[in-house]
Amino acid sequence: MQSISKKVVLVGNFGVGKTSLTRRFVFQKFADEYLTTLGVKIDKKIMNLPDLEVNLIIWDIAGEVSQTKVPKSYYLGANGIIYVFDLTRPSTFKHISEDLDYIKQLLPNVPYILAGNKKDLLSEEELKRTISEFPIPCEYLTSAKTGECVEEIFQDLTKKMTNR
Repeated sequence: MQSISKKVVLVGNFGVGKTSLTRRFVFQKFADEYLTTLGVKIDKKIMNLPDLEVNLIIWDIAGEVSQTKVPKSYYLGANGIIYVFDLTRPSTFKHISEDLDYIKQLLPNVPYILAGNKKDLLSEEELKRTISEFPIPCEYLTSAKTGECVEEIFQDLTKKMTNR
């Protein structure tokens, strides 16, 4: 079986759950306490696709996207992006379009996934109202706490990065 490595960068505002999503995906764990990521935290996990083993190197970047806060070097060599926002805080998805434009300039042709996190904190009615406020369509509504759609976002991105 062929084996390759791919760098995945998680970006988004502080407190949206990037670290929790990574922790749920890599270690199948969730913790309620909030731990601020300073700089970048790197984890690894192997994804198995048919006839291909993909070693994901996951960069959990401290809570900002803008060029003034995050060193461009953190994005270098990225093969995929997961943009995470908090479904309970509209301020975290207000600037998605501008943030994605910036990322696309830095990393043209690199696939990305939008993940609205903390779905477990909203009722169905609140979720529908929140979705109607999104500036662009969101692919996944996740919950690091329950694990809902966490595996799927990484699997989908892995397929996009490997053209499978």
